[in-house]
Amino acid sequence: MTKTRVTPVRRIRGEYIPPGDKSISHRLAILGSLAHGVTRIHHYCPGEDFRSTLQCLKTLCVPVRVSRDTVEIHGQGLYTYRDTGDVLDAGNSGTTIRLLAGVMAGQPFTSCLTGDDSLRNRPMRRIIYPLSLMGAQVEARKGNYPPLIIRGGPLRPIRYVLPVASAQVKSAILLAGLFARGVTEVVEPVPSRNHTEYLLQAYGARIAVEDGVIRIEGGHPLRAFGDYVVPGDISSAAYFIVAAVLLPGSDLVVRNVNLNETRTGILDVIQRMGGRVEVLERRRVRGEWVGDVRVRSSSLRGTRIGRDMIGRVIDELPLVALLGSQAEGVTVVRNAKELRVKETDRIAAIVQNCRALGIAIEEKPDGFIIEGPQKIRGGTVRSFGDHRMVMTFSIAGLISEEGVEIENSEVVGISYPSFFEDLHRLVEPA
Repeated sequence: MTKTRVTPVRRIRGEYIPPGDKSISHRLAILGSLAHGVTRIHHYCPGEDFRSTLQCLKTLCVPVRVSRDTVEIHGQGLYTYRDTGDVLDAGNSGTTIRLLAGVMAGQPFTSCLTGDDSLRNRPMRRIIYPLSLMGAQVEARKGNYPPLIIRGGPLRPIRYVLPVASAQVKSAILLAGLFARGVTEVVEPVPSRNHTEYLLQAYGARIAVEDGVIRIEGGHPLRAFGDYVVPGDISSAAYFIVAAVLLPGSDLVVRNVNLNETRTGILDVIQRMGGRVEVLERRRVRGEWVGDVRVRSSSLRGTRIGRDMIGRVIDELPLVALLGSQAEGVTVVRNAKELRVKETDRIAAIVQNCRALGIAIEEKPDGFIIEGPQKIRGGTVRSFGDHRMVMTFSIAGLISEEGVEIENSEVVGISYPSFFEDLHRLVEPA
């Protein structure tokens, strides 16, 4: 068990390029493995989650070559995965297991997908049900948890209305739709991350998106397009952005970051709270908005976050608690019950860690309420095996009185192995 202590600093300044976007990296690798031709992924996500996806593809006999800066995927078509009889281990990655479940549903053999202790306790009924409607036979522990035994084969198209906004469920259905004869429709009452749709278009899939309905026609080959430079991950950059907002005298420019409209909720929340966030430049890269963002220290006011915003800021809600603790007035987060079934129960973890540092916070079944501004005394917090807890409470340490010690901090490597090195480089000591 690794413990890391983060002490107060003066400010954060400079220019910063975040690591490659994790969501896009996963999808490029999986779609690249199903396409005809070579996909070269530059500036890929360096975390363990993405490596789990690559290892699963290798287990399926997909030619994968990894160098320091590039992953090369040699795809040979939709039905070229090979049954080696080995278990597909997704590690800690919910994206890996749910997206691959959609692909394996269309393969002509039986597969077993599992993961670590945390992943084996994350709910899978949300993908089991629609994949079963398409004709896949899926068995799960207690009908809901990994390991998943998937007996793949011919699939039929469906029309499926998502009960909750979920990019992973949507993507699992769309990927299965590649193997169905006919048009599969997914209806989104509330938008979620749309990287899968953009990349399916780039690979030549017959896909259309209109008024919250995504339609994909199966049975057609995908074509690799060669090179893709992955933009920086806004979810990784968010920790540095929040640090710049909260530390007086800070001025940070984030370069080449993903500004996809379904991912920039944290920027909108900061602006709503009075934070100084400025998009300096934007450009389109295969459908995705990419650009540079300048962030400066700011005085904040409380805000409310509900159903209309939750899907766009779900991974950054721990940071919203930290922002709320320093804002004038009350910050309310509701309709975020999805946090209960992430890598850990994030609502409970946020509340427990905040209280450990002397921050008053009220827990709700679907969120939390926090009133500021409050001083952060400091102390010891737990990671709960969750990389986002490590990074959030590291930022709390920067603005605390006594510093923050984080237990099991090594789990930061799940998404961002160089997090502490990058943080050390950008902050100025007190």
